[in-house]
Amino acid sequence: MMFKKLALGAALVLASAGAFAQQQNVNLRGVIAAVEANALSVRTNDGRTIMVDIPEGLNVSTTKAFTMADIKPGMPLGVTTIVRPDGAVVAIDVRPIPATAPSGLSPYDLQPQSTMTNAVLEASAAKANGSELTLNYKTGTVTVLVTPETAMSQSAPGSRADLKAGEAVYVAARKGEGDRYTAVRVQVGKDGVKPTQ
Repeated sequence: MMFKKLALGAALVLASAGAFAQQQNVNLRGVIAAVEANALSVRTNDGRTIMVDIPEGLNVSTTKAFTMADIKPGMPLGVTTIVRPDGAVVAIDVRPIPATAPSGLSPYDLQPQSTMTNAVLEASAAKANGSELTLNYKTGTVTVLVTPETAMSQSAPGSRADLKAGEAVYVAARKGEGDRYTAVRVQVGKDGVKPTQ
């Protein structure tokens, strides 16, 4: 009897964990293949073509340029990094983020073994091979190298009219039935500037 209770409890825990996992956002990156009334067909960077439902009232962001000249001390930044074989922490993407975004480090899926750091810029310094940023994420600091190859962009207000076939798009979405998703955030490229996250 006790074994049955334990087994039932374990099954409930696993079911709850599975339900929780299904609620986690997934990041979709690619190009808009087609636009429907309330959905996008997206050709993802990994070769799939998937449908993404766009709920009524969901804000759409566009993308505009962002450079080192725009970065100021105290600015909140989202910086995706990888660690090079020589041990250097190198930024592969830098974006301004809202001041309300939670600080910290977490694994990220932009590249294998990449990490997202949400932090405030504490200091910056010019280097021969780029710029060095010191980021404070409240429980610690990290120094990262921004190179000429580092992608940079920022979001800007947009509308559904900006969702056009052929534009690069980033979607944070919830997984639905089959290969269909529901967007919780959409950022689309504009004027040749693509989402970099």
